[in-house]
Amino acid sequence: MECNFQPLNLTFQAINKGPSRLPGSTVDIRIPNRLAGSGADMFHILETQVADGRGNCTPHRNPTPCTIPQERESIFHSIFAFFTKSGRKVLDCDRPGRACMTISCSLGPQLKEEALSIDIKLLLNTEILKKDSSSMIQFVTRGSIQVHDKAVEVPEGLPEDISLVFEALHSQEPRGYVVGWIIAISLLVGILIFLLLAVLLWKMGFFRRRYREIIEAEKNRKDSDESWDWMEKNH
Repeated sequence: MECNFQPLNLTFQAINKGPSRLPGSTVDIRIPNRLAGSGADMFHILETQVADGRGNCTPHRNPTPCTIPQERESIFHSIFAFFTKSGRKVLDCDRPGRACMTISCSLGPQLKEEALSIDIKLLLNTEILKKDSSSMIQFVTRGSIQVHDKAVEVPEGLPEDISLVFEALHSQEPRGYVVGWIIAISLLVGILIFLLLAVLLWKMGFFRRRYREIIEAEKNRKDSDESWDWMEKNH
């Protein structure tokens, strides 16, 4: 099966809100990677980058893209799945049993009020999303930061955990072969309905009445023609 990918860019910022220089920190980013616990992986990381090269990021696991379980499904199942897409599914790494991709980033020293950006470029395999029955899938990506035990934390500073939410909306456009089957089935149903109406009208005598009316009209016309006396006019 051919895969279609949607490129995505995620950006996180780690800000030092402490009273002095921060010697270093570690940021863990978790991205929901499967629709179900035993399903196929959806994301593939292309690149991770810390601003100004002041750190590095390493994914715990980066699956090969375009790995889709080959499930054989009938055309009727595909049509039914398309017309029954509804509701919203939330994929959150904080929920139990959710398979997530984890990226750990080691950041260098930060001055007071200094921010370091973490940019992540990845691919989303949209073919996997098409297999789901939801019309909208919400991804809740979470990031958390850990600092050295000796670092001083500001009591009312920024939270150590933050979430980034993005949504995947189904386009409501069926696949090519589904469109073909929908057209073919619609034509077949239309022909069957037409034939059924024709049979019902025939049983009710609609066509026979019209046929009798035509015969009687033709007979009356002939009788009318025969009732005329034609005379030759001499000049």
